[in-house]
Amino acid sequence: MSKQDKWLLPEGIEEVLPPAASRLECARRELLDMFASWGYELIMPPFIEYLESLLTGTGNDLDLQTFKLTDQLTGRMMGVRADMTPQAARIDAHPLKREAPSRLCYVGTVLRTRSDGFAASRSPLQVGAELFGHAGIESDIEILSLVLETLSLLSIDDVHVDLGHVGIFRGLAGEAGLDARQEADLFDALQRKASAEISEILSSSRAGPGQRQRLAALADLNGGAGVLAAAREQLAGAGDAVMAALDNLCAIADAMRARAGDATLYFDLAELRAYNYQTGMSFAVFVPGRGQEIVRGGRYDDIGQVFGRARPATGFSTDLKTLMDLSRRDFSRREGAILAPAGSAPGLLAAVRELRSKGERVISALPGQQGDAADMGCDRQLVEDKGNWTVKPV
Repeated sequence: MSKQDKWLLPEGIEEVLPPAASRLECARRELLDMFASWGYELIMPPFIEYLESLLTGTGNDLDLQTFKLTDQLTGRMMGVRADMTPQAARIDAHPLKREAPSRLCYVGTVLRTRSDGFAASRSPLQVGAELFGHAGIESDIEILSLVLETLSLLSIDDVHVDLGHVGIFRGLAGEAGLDARQEADLFDALQRKASAEISEILSSSRAGPGQRQRLAALADLNGGAGVLAAAREQLAGAGDAVMAALDNLCAIADAMRARAGDATLYFDLAELRAYNYQTGMSFAVFVPGRGQEIVRGGRYDDIGQVFGRARPATGFSTDLKTLMDLSRRDFSRREGAILAPAGSAPGLLAAVRELRSKGERVISALPGQQGDAADMGCDRQLVEDKGNWTVKPV
């Protein structure tokens, strides 16, 4: 790398500069205050952990996304966190060990070897909330409602919530007797709505005609509220597990219609993004102009089993930097500042301290510095007038 290129950052790794950093920080504070008002307690997991802790439960899908290194003290492999959800599960399972439901939230940078669906960034500022210890649909509804409240706080409009349930596909695949390879191939084809591939995979399986028909129907079961009624017809004959999953999704949909406000509810029974670790309702949030989801989440019961304590769990995560790109709200702090003269004239320090205590931004000039008040973002100045310090326009 040449000397003139030493300032460049790696691809997908960015820094946030003024005034965007101030805007981001104001939003972070308001979000955490809002989460706290719902009973969610802030956690601050470490940036690095032993690899086996990060890559368990939900973390199995994160292996390729995780930067790995060797601990010089123990020789064990460590990883830089690529997702904070497994860390929250570890905290619930061990340091907290509560019997009552735990509501946890977090905000922090995660580091990934490659960008994901949120943005081109490999260092998102992940924000999320997790609810552990309750298996009913009420906790799923709470998490979905919290997502909508988050987007409302940031003034993000025209929200589309894509709801699905991994239990439907998992149950149908089990009934059809698909082997691991066939299930993985069908999973991939359903994500792409590739009807020809779906038919080919199913025809080569040992599934019966009715089982093949029900699995193939998932590719077309997407759209508005009518999808759920159509699913009951097209999945008729499926086993109890499939129908229980559909009932679960319908109950959540019924409750969310009264809470969604201006958000549009969309249903996709082939929505399986987190199939490998989720156990129930799953969702993704989209807005026009963004090809990838801006929020994702769902139910992932027993995630803490790998840490020795299985508990029901549901939650969501997103990238705060992505949300701020979409936000219409003005989080800017008060524009302008007051320039105080250099030195320690009588009463000057007290006057500066009093102005700052009132929320004013006061910048002290430095002897011999270059640039005037305007260059420093100051629209006023602190001047001495007959022994008193007063603020006047520049």
